[in-house]
Amino acid sequence: MTKLTLGTHPFLLGFEQLERLVERTAKSGNDGYPPYNIEQTSDRSYRITLAVAGFAETDLSITVEDNQLVIRGRQSDDSEGRIFLHRGIAARQFQRSFVLADGVDVGEAIMENGLLHVDLNRRVPDAVVQTIKIRKGGAK
Repeated sequence: MTKLTLGTHPFLLGFEQLERLVERTAKSGNDGYPPYNIEQTSDRSYRITLAVAGFAETDLSITVEDNQLVIRGRQSDDSEGRIFLHRGIAARQFQRSFVLADGVDVGEAIMENGLLHVDLNRRVPDAVVQTIKIRKGGAK
């Protein structure tokens, strides 16, 4: 029995990259920190919200790398000279990645009440109709 994948299915030509994208997303292994929401804010826009309490704007970085939105957080260690009887507030670094489809652009990022909001906008592609000429076979 032959296993058909997206890249080998006869009706899905050129989707090899999509298959690699699905594999990369499955291997990302995010551990659930920090928690986040993804909401659709209109027909063509989305908002990702991460709970980043304790992080300042300068502790966070947002980049787009190879169609992947990457949000990183790194807090400076300010515990020097302090004695904690209990330390339950996480003060660790994180990296959270989101794969973006072609045509999805990152808008603005807003920090509000310990929540980081990142707005995404999807461009509407132009409808393209292409006519292919048929050349008569035979000698060149």
